[in-house]
Amino acid sequence: MHFLPQSAFFEWKPAAWLRVTGGDAADFLQGQFTNDLRKLPTNDAVYGLWLDVKGKVRADSFVFAGMTGEFWIASYFSLAATIRERLEAFVIADDVVLEDASADWSAVTVFGGGAWAQLAAEAHEGFLFRGRRGTTESVEWLFPTSVRTAVHARLEGVRELSADEVVRRRIEAGIPAVPTDLGPGDLPNEGGIEGDAISYTKGCYLGQEVMARLKTMGQVRRRLVRVAVTVSKIPGLPAPLFLGPRQVGELRSTAPDGIGGFLGLAMVSLLHVTPGARLSFAPDAPATVIVTGH
Repeated sequence: MHFLPQSAFFEWKPAAWLRVTGGDAADFLQGQFTNDLRKLPTNDAVYGLWLDVKGKVRADSFVFAGMTGEFWIASYFSLAATIRERLEAFVIADDVVLEDASADWSAVTVFGGGAWAQLAAEAHEGFLFRGRRGTTESVEWLFPTSVRTAVHARLEGVRELSADEVVRRRIEAGIPAVPTDLGPGDLPNEGGIEGDAISYTKGCYLGQEVMARLKTMGQVRRRLVRVAVTVSKIPGLPAPLFLGPRQVGELRSTAPDGIGGFLGLAMVSLLHVTPGARLSFAPDAPATVIVTGH
């Protein structure tokens, strides 16, 4: 393969890679997933969420249609056991079988303009889909771990990114990691991902009534925001955040900013916190956390 000079890659292990088969698989998944699986693109995936009955986020994933009628569910951070448990709780008389293949599969993310065209044009083993790693183009390539050496050979000469660099790109783009930044106590709209992860026209799915009410009513009271941390050490995460004596949120994920501090994502109260607000890690302590944007 001949990637552009600015291309880079990151190797990762899927937290979830589930195979879903059975005559009712398509209809079952459509009734559970927040996005519309009737619009699955050819050789690509749809991103969405698995909610509970209150509309809170249990997990996120990409859903991919296989070549022989099966479906695959992939997630960066949401565990296979969590997704499988969530789905199997609603398999009653459905012809649906879920298999956890996570242990036998690996993945790389390839960054850079033209990565999709380059990878899609080449014969490869596994699956490709467009990633959610930042503002630049990224492609996820999932493959059986048995061919990992061959995959690395095809990426020879491409710069490998560190985990910190990949997290930094995600935080700069304001993309939450589920469940670290957006989890069982949170609504999708509080993470700002409803535009990417929610269909308001597909019909019923678990949590759909809550999503419809939120769309009608408008604003949520909390929101995940980007922050800059100006100290070199931070408390364990999630870390409470204060505006004067009042707790107004918590810092949920961070990455080094390269100049001695951190970039981060924090869930904060919109009733008390505005862009540019300066927050602290303890009541009335020095303000070392600056809200930089949604």
